[in-house]
Amino acid sequence: MCGGVAFEMTGTPVVVNHCHCSRCRKVRGTAHATNLFVSPDGIRFLRGAELLTTFRPPDAERFAHAFCKVCGSSMPRLTEHGAVVPMGSFDDDPGVRPMRHIFVDSKAAWDTITDDLPQLPGAPPPLW
Repeated sequence: MCGGVAFEMTGTPVVVNHCHCSRCRKVRGTAHATNLFVSPDGIRFLRGAELLTTFRPPDAERFAHAFCKVCGSSMPRLTEHGAVVPMGSFDDDPGVRPMRHIFVDSKAAWDTITDDLPQLPGAPPPLW
């Protein structure tokens, strides 16, 4: 939102999930988080990498939330295995669409899934 951080996707997306877990819902303030996964070298920061910070709950095995320190916007999170990119952080169409819903057993009671995408009750199989 503040323009301090810019990135580009240089790799091919592996998968895009609508995640309904309680952590994703709370950190995004929505019914689900839509995240794109790409190889670690598939995201390149053009500016503002020093503005990124990450919050990880102490008991989290995989979950973390990367965001801009200035405006709080969700940003890509790089791990040793891959990059997790919030789809809403792209300025342009990344050219891929959501492929499935995950952690559907944890979805908000007020949320109704209305598409025909596959629904997994919990975590998907590991990507890497």
